[in-house]
Amino acid sequence: MKEEIRAELEAWGHEVIDFGCESSESTDYPQYAHEVAEEVASGKAERGVLVCTTGIGISMAANRHKGVRAAPCRNCDMTYLTRIHNDANVIAFGSRYTTILDARAMLRVFLEAQFSNEERHARRNDGIEIID
Repeated sequence: MKEEIRAELEAWGHEVIDFGCESSESTDYPQYAHEVAEEVASGKAERGVLVCTTGIGISMAANRHKGVRAAPCRNCDMTYLTRIHNDANVIAFGSRYTTILDARAMLRVFLEAQFSNEERHARRNDGIEIID
């Protein structure tokens, strides 16, 4: 799935920085989540895309980084709402539960939908960040 998503993004004219593993062997996914999250948190990348079996573990690892709002998505409605309400900047796909056709559709929504900037959503998003 990662390879197909990367090819799709490149075909749409996006620059892709690929941190992912290069085989279908089981791997320790947190390292990839951290690399993508650091890129997004630093501002070097505007958005990130993660893939693991469920999308859950990899998003949990990415969300450990301040300023990263990773969301595992299962459909376009979830994707749209997490962008406009939560200003998600990383999407996580579960390859066991997501077809490549659905991933492409969600990816399009993820890239096109913009945060609403409504006060209630901004306030809630501020509440997500841990205060040191």
